[in-house]
Amino acid sequence: MTEEAAGEETFISHLVELRDRLVKASIGIAIACAALFIWPGPSTVYDLLAAPMIASLPPGAKMIATGVVSPFLVPMKVTLLLAFILSLPWVFYQLWAFVAPGLYAHEKRLVLPLVISSSLLFIGGVAFCYFFVFGRVFHFIGEFAPTSIAVTPDIENYLDFVMSMCLAFGATFEVPVVVIILVRMGIVSIEKLRAIRSYVIVGAFVIAAIVTPPDVVSQLALAIPMCLLYELGLLVAPMFARMTRAPEETA
Repeated sequence: MTEEAAGEETFISHLVELRDRLVKASIGIAIACAALFIWPGPSTVYDLLAAPMIASLPPGAKMIATGVVSPFLVPMKVTLLLAFILSLPWVFYQLWAFVAPGLYAHEKRLVLPLVISSSLLFIGGVAFCYFFVFGRVFHFIGEFAPTSIAVTPDIENYLDFVMSMCLAFGATFEVPVVVIILVRMGIVSIEKLRAIRSYVIVGAFVIAAIVTPPDVVSQLALAIPMCLLYELGLLVAPMFARMTRAPEETA
């Protein structure tokens, strides 16, 4: 077998392995989604998601659906989103299983903790957004609504807003993982990251101003955790680098 044919065969085997991992990840999401459909059900899932908004509305007020099929489709989308979030550890594990065969033993010691921490941090970011940010943001916005306006949010617009906010906070909480990877791969030194701390703080507030609504509460709620998580990454990155050092690096 020629070298070109061997390389092509290896490439095809990698594609097959990637396909299998994607199928397994999709099956995990489908199982989580089916479980949520059975209990508590899409309607209850959406009611839980809408609870922070409903709590900020006047007594007796409800959200509205302007589309004919919106009352059916929106709860389905919310259930699928929640199923994806709950199955993130399984999805990240499939990613780790795909790349693990090509890693050295000392590199594998880094990947598994990062997979676990990435899942927990993303879920933690979404939970922080739901339990802490939404209630305060909706209450803050509701206080500025004139009494002549009936605040009746559309469920599709609300879903788009919630999805963008949850993804923004989930991605933001991955900052320590990004710092650890940059330091361990030797792309940026820990000293350089400490030196650019002031620029990172400014960048955090700029990102928060872009991805959040134009109110101070949500912007601070995103920018401050981003800065704190950056500092956490600076503290943890040297420990990960020592734990995953190759044998020749410790000699």
